Amino acid sequence: MLRVHEIYHSLQGEGQHAGLPCSFIRLTGCPLRCKWCDTAHAFEGGQELEAAAILKKVKELNTPPSASCQKHRPLVLVTGGEPLAQKEAPALMNELNKSGYQVLLETSGSEPISKVPSCVHILMDLKCPDSKMSEHNLWENLDHLKPTDEIKFVVASKDDFNWAHTICLEKNLYKKNGVLFSAAWGLVKEEALSEWMLEAKCFARLNLQQHKFIWGPRKKGV
Repeated sequence: MLRVHEIYHSLQGEGQHAGLPCSFIRLTGCPLRCKWCDTAHAFEGGQELEAAAILKKVKELNTPPSASCQKHRPLVLVTGGEPLAQKEAPALMNELNKSGYQVLLETSGSEPISKVPSCVHILMDLKCPDSKMSEHNLWENLDHLKPTDEIKFVVASKDDFNWAHTICLEKNLYKKNGVLFSAAWGLVKEEALSEWMLEAKCFARLNLQQHKFIWGPRKKGV
């Protein structure tokens, strides 16, 4: 049984699958309180559902398969809040995979990822100092990431960027994983972040939250 805040169909907004049709399973709850959090509405509420009921709702969305995915599977994203705060989340992801979906996971990196099925594509959001939650980063999670997984840093200042760039160099992340830099909405301009990335000559991708540019930063369920 999992507590689910919402299940809906939209375009994936971030990472290497950005712009593709995707089913979203947003689980309720998160132990973190990031200063720039844009999903505080998912901290509470929702309904208790068995994995079978969740899968039924996802199938009803009828998300089309993507040629960009393995075996042309439809995309489904498990997100939050912090989805791994619910211990049943890995089992749900396994069931989704067995049912023919390409499963994506967005996680903060504050919960262990060792039990996440290897078939799942992980987008891990390591917390920079300005989030006020960087002490919750579980650095041992880096040892469980696959080369195809992605690491995202939400940058709220130049100090945040310098910290993230240093972490990437010290831990060799630019060569081990896909690294994304995302501007904290309303705090850093994408133009400034782009210039910092070019100046640092870092091998990373500028991550634009496409859903916010399309529908605005306050619209939910997209």
